[in-house]
Amino acid sequence: MLLQKYENSTIEYKSLKKVVGKTADLKDLAKTCVCLANAQGGYLFLGIEDKEKLPPKEQKINQDEMNTVIKILRSLTDSVGLVNPEIKMYENGGEYFIIQIYPSMKTIATTSEGRVFVRVGDECVPVKGEELTRLAHEKGAFQWELVATKTHISQIEPENIEKFINEIRGSDRVSDFIKNQTDLDVLEYYKLVEDGLLTNLGILWLGNFKQRSKLNYPITVQYIVYDEDEKKIRKVDWSLNQYNPKELLLEIEKEAVELNYSFELPDGMFRKQIRHYAKDVVRELLVNAFVHKSYTISGDIFILVYKDRLEIKNPGGLPLGITKDNILHQVHRRNPHLIDTFKALKLMENEGSGYDLIYEKLSLDGKRYPKIESDINYVQVTIYSSIIDNEILQILDYLAKHYEINQKEIIALGAIVRYKKISGYDLAKILQLNGDDRLRNWVDNLVAKNILLTEGKTKGLMYMVNSKILSSVEHDLKPSLKTMEEPHLRALIIEDLKLHPRSKISEIHKRVEDLDITYLRKIVYKMYKDSEIDRDGEKRNMVYFLVNKK
Repeated sequence: MLLQKYENSTIEYKSLKKVVGKTADLKDLAKTCVCLANAQGGYLFLGIEDKEKLPPKEQKINQDEMNTVIKILRSLTDSVGLVNPEIKMYENGGEYFIIQIYPSMKTIATTSEGRVFVRVGDECVPVKGEELTRLAHEKGAFQWELVATKTHISQIEPENIEKFINEIRGSDRVSDFIKNQTDLDVLEYYKLVEDGLLTNLGILWLGNFKQRSKLNYPITVQYIVYDEDEKKIRKVDWSLNQYNPKELLLEIEKEAVELNYSFELPDGMFRKQIRHYAKDVVRELLVNAFVHKSYTISGDIFILVYKDRLEIKNPGGLPLGITKDNILHQVHRRNPHLIDTFKALKLMENEGSGYDLIYEKLSLDGKRYPKIESDINYVQVTIYSSIIDNEILQILDYLAKHYEINQKEIIALGAIVRYKKISGYDLAKILQLNGDDRLRNWVDNLVAKNILLTEGKTKGLMYMVNSKILSSVEHDLKPSLKTMEEPHLRALIIEDLKLHPRSKISEIHKRVEDLDITYLRKIVYKMYKDSEIDRDGEKRNMVYFLVNKK
């Protein structure tokens, strides 16, 4: 195992000061061992400094001290496999050592004091009370992929193996090192084969329909369409196990024609059509249902299409530590090796980026964020077909077209534009962020570019889109102003005065400069006469504003 740049769900770094000597805290390290054992296992890199993520240049590891650390950790934990200790030298000359933590396959790992923890993303989360039942339930799901079947690789149709291997070798997400391995080595690397026998995961990818049907709970899917009265009008089901996961995904996308519907946008919008459900969002939700399904629970994946929404439901609740309120940031892999194959075959986003993509696409389309429901037996995600407000779509379209903004910023803007003006506290809650520092990573660049303006300080800090940008959005959306009909111009003047109250006619004209000022003045006077707008001041200092209707 090579030194990685970052910690993740299976890798933990600790300074040597926390492992040996007066400042050592092996009880805390024992918690980390329990966390990893109760998830998918992992590696401890000991002797790595947090800031540099490297061992100090002069650091040397004493073999006896390493052995003592392992001995103490074993005495401080129960049902934790600590194996393969190894001293390594980094290229800077500094030494560190690695300990591998095996996943506890059938029992719950604990500290010697009986405390239970589990790894969620790169955090160690305590497990208490009824969550222990969930953890016990999850442990079978964690290891389902790796259970060896009685099917030997010689019983698998050669064309199935050849197809999978060719797709792996043709992927730009797979390293040349893996591509250059033998066919059997590739299958073993992706945990499809062990000692010549197929694992459950191997049957899922390489087996025929008879072999897949012998799995306890293979992937079965029901696709149901309802009319506006929520009466069932069409149903397709995939329950014969004839497809591997990729083939099944593509088959669903081909058959689910209702998910390709789109609608016309009003005149003046940047885009004339928008899909009810963005293709990337649907793909990501389907893949999530496949890779996060519990293969130890009976039940189909349901894809339910209603007039105004799409619901996708899969067996097995959210993994322990993941909730609807932290799903944007937490990563926990129930079926990690199935995820690895989906990533290698470019069927899903990289780990931890799936819901980021979903939120980004829904923001750009002016849609509501997904509704997530979960208990121990299921997860259901609902997305909606309609746009919240055309104005939201206009603003985000303009910003994406005229500014370089990243995924985080698009999601943040999607929330801010919906509310016009929002407090930092409420924005952080929507973005599932804890602390001002984390929120600033999402919005500070937008403020620096003058896309966002702020008002107030600390707890009273508010965010809003710069009014100049809103004015520019309207300018980009204007039809031919020189020939604009009176009702359209009246509407444009009203929208302009909403953003810029108490404006002179000359100031309005600067913002709609393609329009003849004589015509503009005529319409403003008529609107004043019709009590649509009001005015204040005299002659050149005359300003106009909207009537305050009570």
